[in-house]
Amino acid sequence: MMAAMTERIVSERRGRVAVVTVDAPERRNSLTLELSADLARAVAEAEQDETVHALVVTGAPPAFCAGADLTTLGSAQEEGLRAVYAGFLAVARCSLPTIAAVGGAAVGAGLNLALAADVRLAGPRAKFIPRFLELGLHPGGGFTWMLQRAIGVQRARAMALFGQPLDAAAAQEAGLTLRTVDGDHGALLDAAVELAKPAADAPREVVLATKFSMRQTSTMAEHSRAVDTEIEPQVKSLNSPEFAQRLAALQAGITTRN
Repeated sequence: MMAAMTERIVSERRGRVAVVTVDAPERRNSLTLELSADLARAVAEAEQDETVHALVVTGAPPAFCAGADLTTLGSAQEEGLRAVYAGFLAVARCSLPTIAAVGGAAVGAGLNLALAADVRLAGPRAKFIPRFLELGLHPGGGFTWMLQRAIGVQRARAMALFGQPLDAAAAQEAGLTLRTVDGDHGALLDAAVELAKPAADAPREVVLATKFSMRQTSTMAEHSRAVDTEIEPQVKSLNSPEFAQRLAALQAGITTRN
């Protein structure tokens, strides 16, 4: 019974930000099939909650996520592997803006979980470790695609083909993380929630539409296509009551300062 209580997904709300924690510290937050399914459910619940505008995913100290549980991994075939992927793919597919707060080691599938987020913040003890080759295992879950997009071809190949890990400083220099947050895990989570604040304060419909547009335009070769993609949601937001109210408040503030 005690083991079951220490292996769970914890979901809490900080204002309009959902904080989802893989809470299995005794196994360094490695993902069993159950934990992965629960993580996917927690992400879906946050998406369905109209009071939530952004999502932070993290792992209980001292690790972020040590990857797939080795017992689970050892007996997995295609169906089992896809079940392991379910948690981090839910983050990758999430319609909300997502932030990974990485306070410790992100290994294998745990690195995939970090890569799945839109933005990553690191604590001083963060490490990003592929470990696939060390296990004699081909990477999976879209690792090669996500990593090359995040840090470029050469650095990604150094990690995937030569097993090169990145510590917090190297990850920031490579562009894998936005920045490193000094302090403990609480400070890291506070920084992630603060980073999410503009999305939390903005109209939810505009936040989701902006992320959707960014996904569509990320692979476009022509500026004009991006203009066409953005015009409909921009006009919709232009005609919204929220925009009218915020514009009026901004104009009133400018008038007052003058």
